[in-house]
Amino acid sequence: MFTQDQPRLRNWINGQFVDVIAAGSEHAGKTIPVTSPYNARVIGHVPLSTAADVADAVAAAQAAFPAWSSRTIKDRTAILIKFHSLLTKHVDQLADMVVLEHGKNKAEAIASVLKGQETVEYALSLPQVVQGKMLEVSRGITCYDTRVPLGVIASVVPFNFPVMVPMWTLPIAIAMGNTMVLKPSEKVPFTMTKIVELLKEAGLPDGVVNLVHGTADAVNALIDHEDVKAVTFVGTSHIAEMVSQRCHKLNKRVLALGGAKNHMISAPDRNLEMTSTDVVNSYSGCSGQRCMAATVLLTIGHQQELVDKIVAKSEALRPGSKAGEVGPVIDQASVDKITRYINEAEASGARILVDGRPWTKNQSEGFWVGPTVILHTNKQDAALHDEIFGPVLSILAVDTAEEALAIENANPYGNAACIYTSSGATADHFIKRFSAGMCGVNIGVAVPREPFSFGGWNKSRFGNHCDITGDGGVEFFSMRRKVTTKWVPQEGASWMS
Repeated sequence: MFTQDQPRLRNWINGQFVDVIAAGSEHAGKTIPVTSPYNARVIGHVPLSTAADVADAVAAAQAAFPAWSSRTIKDRTAILIKFHSLLTKHVDQLADMVVLEHGKNKAEAIASVLKGQETVEYALSLPQVVQGKMLEVSRGITCYDTRVPLGVIASVVPFNFPVMVPMWTLPIAIAMGNTMVLKPSEKVPFTMTKIVELLKEAGLPDGVVNLVHGTADAVNALIDHEDVKAVTFVGTSHIAEMVSQRCHKLNKRVLALGGAKNHMISAPDRNLEMTSTDVVNSYSGCSGQRCMAATVLLTIGHQQELVDKIVAKSEALRPGSKAGEVGPVIDQASVDKITRYINEAEASGARILVDGRPWTKNQSEGFWVGPTVILHTNKQDAALHDEIFGPVLSILAVDTAEEALAIENANPYGNAACIYTSSGATADHFIKRFSAGMCGVNIGVAVPREPFSFGGWNKSRFGNHCDITGDGGVEFFSMRRKVTTKWVPQEGASWMS
């Protein structure tokens, strides 16, 4: 496994690692510890970048933009082909880094790197995808359009997928001719530090991608910088909305993805074995720390056999980093939040069918909460409505399909929803009525695969109303230039005769 001797990380600006500026603000020169969720031990220290550090990174990106944007898209994606090869070569090392700093099990970590690779692969197809249109719109008049890059992009990414989520934005943004300043989560800074080195090895020119570490001060400085033309953010809905509003006040393009509370609905004709397995994987995979985790199961009628299967499969899960095991959550604050929701549900009369709270004490070190299954009778329980971001499943029996849909539709988020059924007509009925941007039929974590794009609705997304990957990403990271032409034959041009 990748190990560290508590290094102090540095920013990556203009193709090299640099120390943060040690003056100019109360946070200048300061660091915060990075801990491994498996044992709570400090594995490094991340610097708190100031506005001056951010300005240096933006200046490097701005200086690189003219030359980078003037290259052909085929030229730009040729570098990404080399980067893709390097990601494949280093997948095991990158996965070990994800295990160490985030807490995923090894199989989940590998899968997350490979899912990031899919977006790189989509970016490689852009020379064939983004050609403009051309049409003779009237006699002698032709219209065509081309895509123009925006300039410097700021990308702020969360802790839960240290490789995959940055790959939602980085490959498409730079393939379209933009340059970037990326701020990784201060909780998982190591993996992207390795990624920028691989980009340089692939031949990416200095300044095209820069990395700044830090917290809210660095984010605000990125948003406010006049040379940053667009901002992407992934995190909680509360912060996503704040980021969106701050950008809108500056008339700045923004796409801010927030949280979720994803619902699964089990029809009476569902397949028992497949549904129970998928439900358990959906809520407990990645320790529930993913915005696509399906954490509310609505059964149409009392489906005791299904509940019993879910309980048995949840109880069989064990803590650890091997495939099929459940890893820790990111930090103690997450442990406290998750256990608080379980405690509150129990106090309100809900039955705790599988209790993950003992994991917090049974493990000698680290940040652990085990898979938890809660059977609710009170529709107002907070665990049925709030994003908990942990391995907790809430089950509620309802009488009708319409009642299940009413609960799902009332959810203020709109990321994902799933129907379990053996009937195509039933699936079609629910898919057409879900209030969610990504829907599954017998798939609890309905993440679209490229070329289909990723993005939710409602309070799961703020800012420009497009998805973050696929054709949504192309639209966000570029502008359309429309050209209308008319040519008049030159008088006396004898060579035309």
